[in-house]
Amino acid sequence: MTYRLGIDIGGTFTDLVLLEEETGTLFFGKTLTTYDNPANGIIKGTVELLDREDIALKQVRNIVHGTTLVTNAVIERRGAKTGLITTKGFEDVLEIGREYRYDIYDIFITIPEPLVPRNLRVGVSERVDYLGNILTPLDLDEVATQVEQLVAAGCQSVAVCFLQSFTNPAHERAVGDFIRQKYPQLYVSLSVDVMPEIREYERTSATVMNAYVQPITDQYLSNLRNRLHDLGFAGTIEIMISSGRLTSLDGARQNPVQLLESGPAGGTMAGVFYGKLTKVHDLLAFDMGGTTAKASLIFNLKPEITNQFEAARVRRFKKGSGLPVRIPVIDMIEIGAGGGSIAYIDHLGLLRVGPESAASEPGPACYGRGGTRPTVTDTDLVLGYLNPDYFLGGTMQLNVEAARQAIDEHIAKPLSISIEEAAMGVHRIVNENMANAARVHILEKGHDPRRYSMTAFGGAGPVHAFGVARLLGSPQLIVPVGSGVLSALGFLVSPVASERIRSYVYSVNMIDWALLNQYMAEMEAEGLAFLKSAGLDITDGSPRDGSPRDGSPPDGSPRYITISRVADMRYSGQGHEISVDIPSGILSQDSMLEIEENFKKEYHLRYGKLIEDIGIEAVTWRVVVSGPVPQVTPSQSVPRSQNSEHALKGYRQLILMGDSTASNVPVYSRYQLESNDIFDGPAIIEEMESTFVVGANATVRIDEYRNIVVEMH
Repeated sequence: MTYRLGIDIGGTFTDLVLLEEETGTLFFGKTLTTYDNPANGIIKGTVELLDREDIALKQVRNIVHGTTLVTNAVIERRGAKTGLITTKGFEDVLEIGREYRYDIYDIFITIPEPLVPRNLRVGVSERVDYLGNILTPLDLDEVATQVEQLVAAGCQSVAVCFLQSFTNPAHERAVGDFIRQKYPQLYVSLSVDVMPEIREYERTSATVMNAYVQPITDQYLSNLRNRLHDLGFAGTIEIMISSGRLTSLDGARQNPVQLLESGPAGGTMAGVFYGKLTKVHDLLAFDMGGTTAKASLIFNLKPEITNQFEAARVRRFKKGSGLPVRIPVIDMIEIGAGGGSIAYIDHLGLLRVGPESAASEPGPACYGRGGTRPTVTDTDLVLGYLNPDYFLGGTMQLNVEAARQAIDEHIAKPLSISIEEAAMGVHRIVNENMANAARVHILEKGHDPRRYSMTAFGGAGPVHAFGVARLLGSPQLIVPVGSGVLSALGFLVSPVASERIRSYVYSVNMIDWALLNQYMAEMEAEGLAFLKSAGLDITDGSPRDGSPRDGSPPDGSPRYITISRVADMRYSGQGHEISVDIPSGILSQDSMLEIEENFKKEYHLRYGKLIEDIGIEAVTWRVVVSGPVPQVTPSQSVPRSQNSEHALKGYRQLILMGDSTASNVPVYSRYQLESNDIFDGPAIIEEMESTFVVGANATVRIDEYRNIVVEMH
C-alpha cells in the first residue's frame, strides 16, 4: 500500500490527513500546534498517526503541506534583514505607497511600516521605457558599490525591483546574476520572478516581502525535509500556495510569498472537491478554526481568484491597512471568530467576541493550559455542544468547571445574568458576526446568499455551521467526511500548477496579436517546464483545454494537464480590473468579440450595469498550467477505539440557539452512521476531530460517500 499525507498548520491545531491511494481510505490526526518550531508539531502528529494505524513512513510517497509560517513572519516582523535595490529616484516608493488612508476620520492613523528601512533602500542608474526599450544602461560598477553597502549593513536577503522591468527584465537579471556570483550567501528576489506586472508600489511590496521571508522559509522547509528523511521518508514534498494550487518544494523556497494564504486555500479546494462529488455547483465554504473564521464563494465549482491581497494589516480586519501583495489568492472573507476567540465586556458595557485569541498557548480556560479568559470553545462546552470526555476523540479532557468560572467572572457577573445566558450570548454574537461577513462577501459579488448551499469544516466549523446557515437562509448544509481537518484533505485533492503573468496594456482593438501570441506561448512553455521540474509527465499527448474527458474520476475533474488563460481587463480610464476568461488557441482579431462579451458578462454580474461608448483594455495576461487533479473517492476509516454496534450513543442536555432552557438531544457517532440513514434534528453528531450540532426544523441524510447533508426547512 502507498499513501499521501496532507498536513495543515493552524493557529491552534496541526491537522493531518492520510490517504491510502488504492482504496481512497482516509485516516485523520490532530495535534496542538507548536509555535516555537512548527516542525515539531508536524513530526509529533505524523508519528502518532502512523503508529496508530501501523503504517511505516516509507510507505508515504508524497507529503503535501500548508503553513502559516510566511504570514506569521510578516505579521510578527520575524523575517530576515533585507535590502532593496531599485531605480534611482524610487527608493521611497514603499513609504509613499498610494497615499491611501484606510480610516479618513482617524487623525492618529497608523500606517504599516515598510519591511525594509530607508537606510537599506538604495537606487542605481538605469531606465527602461514602457515598451521595454533601454533608455539608460545599467551601471554594474554602481550596482557593486550598492550591494557591498547592503552586505556591510548585515543584509541576508536582497530584493531587486526596477521601474519598467516587467517590459524588459535584462537589468534585473544582470543584477541577480552579479549578486549570485559575487555573494552566493545572499538570498536574492527579482520582481520579474515574483510579480512581473505594472504598478511599481505593489510590485516592489511583493518582491520585498518575498525576500524578507525567503531565508526563514528556506531554512524551515530544508529542516522539515531533513527531519522527515531521517525518520525514513523518501518521497516528494509539495506545498499548497494561496491560489489553491500546489508547488514543488523548490518552488516554495524560491517564491515563499505565494504561501501567505496556504492553509485557508486548502479548505476552499476541499469545498470544490466535495461540490463536484455531491453535484452541488454553488457553495459557500465555511471554515472556522481556533483563531479565525473564513468564508469563500465557489461559483459553478470554481473558487474566485483575486489578485488584491494584503498582509500584516495594522488593523487586522480593516481593508487598506496592510502591505499589498498582488499574488493570485483565493478570495475569502476573514473575521476574528474561532474556537479560541476571547469574549469580553468592552468599555461601553457591551459583550464582544474576538479578534484576540487564546490560540493553543495558553488556550481556552477549559483546556487547563493556563488560560483564564472565556472563549468560544468554553461557551460551546457550557451550552452542552461539546462532550468534555470526547474532545479529540477522548485524547484531551475538557474542564467544564474552569469554563463556567471564566464565563461567570468575566461576563455573567458583570452583566448580572446567568452563566448559560452569557454563554448563549457569546454563541449568538459569533454566529451573527460570521453570517453578516459572509452575507456581505456574497452580495458584493452580485450573488444571492439564499442560493448557496454551505459546506462547513474546521475544528469549530460544524459546531456553528447550522446557526450560520440558518441566518444566511442557506437551503442546504453539507458537512463532509473529515470536516475537522478538511483543509489538510484539500491539499490532497489539488493539482500541481504554475501561473505565469505578463503585463501588456493595450486597448483590445489595438493589440498586436502576433506579439500577444508570442507572450502566451512563452508563458505556457514556462508553466510546462515547471510541471516537468516538479516530476510530472508533460508528454502524454492528452488534450489540454481544461474540459473533463471520458474516464474522469467520479467528481468530474480532468485527468490531464490543462491550460487556462485569463486577462485582467477594465474600461479605459478605470483604475481597477476584473478577471476575464480568454479563449484557447491562437488569438487574432476574430477573438476580440468573444473577449469583449466575456468582459461585459463578468462586469454586469459584478456591478449590474455596463458603460456604453467606452473602450475596453487589457492590462495583465495570465496563463495557468495545471497538472492532473488527483483522483480520490473518499472512504472514512473507523478508528479502532470507535467500533460499536450502535450509531446512537445516548442523549445530552444542551441549549439550542433561540431556546432559554435545555433540551434532551440524541447524540450519534458519525462512524456508525450508514449511507441513506435519515433522521430529523435537533441532534449532535460526534467524531474525533469535530462535533456537528444540528438544530430543529431540519432533516439529516447520510449520502453515498457518508457526507452529512442537512436540508433546512
